[in-house]
Parts: sequence; structure tokens; C-alpha cells
Amino acid sequence: MSHFAFVNLQGTVEKVIVAEQDVIDSGLFGPSSSWIQTSYNTYGGVHYGPDRNPDSGIPLRKNYAAVGYTYDLVRDAFIAPQPYPSWYLDEQTCLWEPPVPHPNDGKMYEWDEATLSWIEVSPPPAAAE
Repeated sequence: MSHFAFVNLQGTVEKVIVAEQDVIDSGLFGPSSSWIQTSYNTYGGVHYGPDRNPDSGIPLRKNYAAVGYTYDLVRDAFIAPQPYPSWYLDEQTCLWEPPVPHPNDGKMYEWDEATLSWIEVSPPPAAAE
């Protein structure tokens, strides 16, 4: 079984299903040309194994498709919606990157588009037992 994304004429992913290639080719779910194979093992142009570490598998279309993503035919890539206007698309990974790198100090941050910076946030309180 494989994963397939249904891509409309505007290039937007409308649904993702698990099916055999022959079912897609049959036209049972619509024109086979509208279904594009995707792999949940692919992220940022890298294939990951069951242990979540990069492996020797072949990455498929840069990223796993999801509803609302765009399929870019030229890049042969699924691309998430742009999260903020200031973020840019990394052409190698087809992932959106902030103009300022995320701090790597173990604290929680949110992106602040108004200041184009990361703002430290407090973690939610622990749930009472």
C-alpha cells in the first residue's frame, strides 16, 4: 500500500489516502492524473526509517502531503502553507524557514511577526492529578 494525495487543478491537496497503485489507476476515486504518490517517511527531502533516523530510502516529493499543502510540479514537491509572510522557502528542503534561526537553548518560543523575532513563552502548567 502507498499514500496518495488528491491534488486539484489549482495544485492544492484536498485529501490523502492509502491505496494500491492499481486502485488509483482504475479511476475509482477520480482521474488518476490527480493522484500523486507521497511518503510519510519523507521530510525536508530526507527519507527516515521507523527509528526516525535518516536512512538509505529514497525521499519522495520533499515532504509528506497534507490537506491544504500545495503540490509544486516544477519542484516535484509538496509544500506546506507559508506560516508567516517573512518566512522564506528553502529550495533544497521545500520547508519554510524563519528569517532568524530558532533559538536552540531548550526553552519554548513563538514567532512574533511584528518584531521578526522569537519570543520566549512559558510552558503550560502541569495538569493536576
